Amino acid sequence: MSAPYKKVFWAAGFGWMFDAMDVALLSFIMVALRQEWGLSGEEAGLLGTGNLVGMALGAFIGGYLADRIGRKPIFLLTLLLFGAASLASAFATGFLTMLLFRFLMGLGLGAELPVASTLVNEFAPLEKRGRTVVLLESFWAVGWIAAAVISYFIIPNYGWRVAVIIGALPIVYALFARKSIPESPKFQPRAERVPLKKIWTAHQKETMTLWVVWFAITFSYYGMFLWMPSVLVDKGFTMIKSFEYVLIMTLAQLPGYFAAAYLVEKWGRKSTLATFLFMTGIMAYAFGQSSGTTGLLVTGALLSFFNLGAWGALYAYTPENYPTPLRATGSGFASGVGRIGSIIAPYLVGYFSAQHYSYAFIFSIFTVVLVLGTLVLLAIGKETKGTDIATSS
Repeated sequence: MSAPYKKVFWAAGFGWMFDAMDVALLSFIMVALRQEWGLSGEEAGLLGTGNLVGMALGAFIGGYLADRIGRKPIFLLTLLLFGAASLASAFATGFLTMLLFRFLMGLGLGAELPVASTLVNEFAPLEKRGRTVVLLESFWAVGWIAAAVISYFIIPNYGWRVAVIIGALPIVYALFARKSIPESPKFQPRAERVPLKKIWTAHQKETMTLWVVWFAITFSYYGMFLWMPSVLVDKGFTMIKSFEYVLIMTLAQLPGYFAAAYLVEKWGRKSTLATFLFMTGIMAYAFGQSSGTTGLLVTGALLSFFNLGAWGALYAYTPENYPTPLRATGSGFASGVGRIGSIIAPYLVGYFSAQHYSYAFIFSIFTVVLVLGTLVLLAIGKETKGTDIATSS
């Protein structure tokens, strides 16, 4: 690896890990907030939705600006916004202030993720490009594991505010690490900008495929995992025991990423993504049907394995569908449109839960959406393995 390549990879990876840690903490503190503030299921769902509305808007804005003023400045500014809002959320006094801070966190995070994957994608050598981006995404699993550990040991004894502060502080390190990274070698300021509409007019099939797949994966992921500790509590486990079980399930995310990192270069991006996406749907159905401890742990672990492996493959696949002048914009819009699903899902789970629908029914919805996403990918998606990234539109 070249020195700039390694520097970009690790700076992006650690930032990604800290971001994931703060996002994941919401799924754990939601249990505590429902007890402390007396939140209804719908209000708890709105906290997740507020965060994800910010992520959707941020993805549009961040990708667009990264193709116009550069990857590096957006990479830095988004982490600064996310970190400040994350720390402030530890001092929220009620539902509305927490909703505001979670929205701002989402704005920063949503803008960062497509820019980070684009930046790493453009530094990586051709033969390692897919694997590198999947491994970057694996830092997300490390962040979730860290959040589960913090929640398990800190929240029951010291409260959720201390847990949020601990989760936010390492972002300071990530911010300093990013200041020294170079700009992408493929980004060139241009006097004439490529029209935004070209992501649709010149790349219609690619854009349609990505928007559908992004919707399917964000809808299922945020609907399932933001609510996972609460689901286990509703199934009869204590708060501490639910945290312990989620930690065990989360550990399966890492081998899921590593398997996808190997397969995107062996099978290709499309085949790997389709397989992991479809198996996520199968495991979602199995988890919803499970009630005993063993069944929940096994299906939950496999759900984590396949879902996060699919995420890794998707982040490797998305930037390769667009030429350089449109890469961050196309990636950002795919993420932004897809995150409409992530906005809907947490609230939907809260609503159905409040109406006493079974989790078997709720998780069956995720299965249907994931299978539909897989079919669209197989029907019109293209394979991008081994293709050189074009530098012109």
